Amino acid sequence: MTDDGYLVAVKPSARRVSARAGQWVNREGATRLFDSKPLARRWARACSGVGATVWVQDAPAWAGSDADGYLVGRRWRDTGVQAAGRQTTITDLDR
Repeated sequence: MTDDGYLVAVKPSARRVSARAGQWVNREGATRLFDSKPLARRWARACSGVGATVWVQDAPAWAGSDADGYLVGRRWRDTGVQAAGRQTTITDLDR
């Protein structure tokens, strides 16, 4: 975390699934500084919507960026099963 707060870079995946994140980037640029990581996470929850989730992911130590974290997103398709997927069992493979 930077001395001034928690700097979040808004990634293209978040802009694609969240109008709010995209509007921020258009008005203010691709980064946003928060006083803390919990505040960044709160903003991510506010940017999420039906069928799309946006979250803050810590930037890896080896990244060549000033960002402390990334705002990333994913759109979930309604497939009738949980979006996280379903594990296959051995009996499923026999069919």
